Amino acid sequence: MKKTVSYKKIALLIPILLVLIILSLSLGSVRISVNELLNILIGKDIQNTAYQNILLSYRMPKTITSAFAGAALGFAGLQMQTLFRNPLAGPFVLGISSGASLGVALLVLLGVGVNGALAYWGMAISSVIGSSIVLLLVVLVSMRLKDSMSLLLVGLMFGAFTSAIVSVMQYFSSAEDIQNYLFWTFGATGNLSWAELQLFVPLIILGIIIGYWQAKPLNALLMGDNYAQSMGLRIRNVRLLLVISTSILAGIVTAFCGPIAFLGLAVPHISRILFKTSNHFTLIPATLLIGACLLLICDIIAQVPFSDLILPINAVTSLFGAPVVIWLILRRKNISKNFG
Repeated sequence: MKKTVSYKKIALLIPILLVLIILSLSLGSVRISVNELLNILIGKDIQNTAYQNILLSYRMPKTITSAFAGAALGFAGLQMQTLFRNPLAGPFVLGISSGASLGVALLVLLGVGVNGALAYWGMAISSVIGSSIVLLLVVLVSMRLKDSMSLLLVGLMFGAFTSAIVSVMQYFSSAEDIQNYLFWTFGATGNLSWAELQLFVPLIILGIIIGYWQAKPLNALLMGDNYAQSMGLRIRNVRLLLVISTSILAGIVTAFCGPIAFLGLAVPHISRILFKTSNHFTLIPATLLIGACLLLICDIIAQVPFSDLILPINAVTSLFGAPVVIWLILRRKNISKNFG
């Protein structure tokens, strides 16, 4: 009975997601009506061809990016909170974001002169390299450690170390280079083209598949490592797969969209509170859908409809989401009871 109710709730999220996708496609500095939107999507000729260019070249890639990035960060946060049984864990606790930031900082703060598309791809590639190096180090460490809390501390130390290097580089960099780096840290979902989405989307789907494959082990980990081992679970193998999944999800989003804060921490809590369960077979699809919906809402707000102003997506995610999570936590009163 409870499973049926949960699946009904999950099904309710799908039309909400579809409505948000339509709003994301239609709202912006130029409003495109739903009729014009549908005509463009089905290939009908319209009077204003500029609407077609805006929709197909900018808004559709941005909307797809927002939906997949929100889902990826929410799911990555869920995996980390369960692995470490810590309600404050997020997708970036392993230092993935810091490694990506270090890669971009080495490119930008060293004054490498690249412009246009080359600059964007340079940032994406350097971000992937930075996060991959940290991932490799974390994976090597995870194979030697016996408990998850030690891995958490090592990940935090990696993050602190790379952040310190970035801070030193900023101190000796020019104001223009620091400004370029700062713009990257604001985060953005509107920079990807269709060609880049062909890499972005499959990698996120791969990370989700790897993580969903671990749904049953995630349920066992909630009872503690000793219980999971007594059930025949190979903790190190599960931990390794969870680290790889989270690193793919968080790393690819950070590489192409910049560091987007808050979602990975908040979305799993929202899912647990709304669905009143700790079963990951329910939480995973719920988290994917809620993460997609939440980032779409934040992106719509960041676009400031009917205005040329665009707000930093990082600021909007925190300003919009933090009060919601605080309210939900106050209603729940004890949010840590799902972590053993």
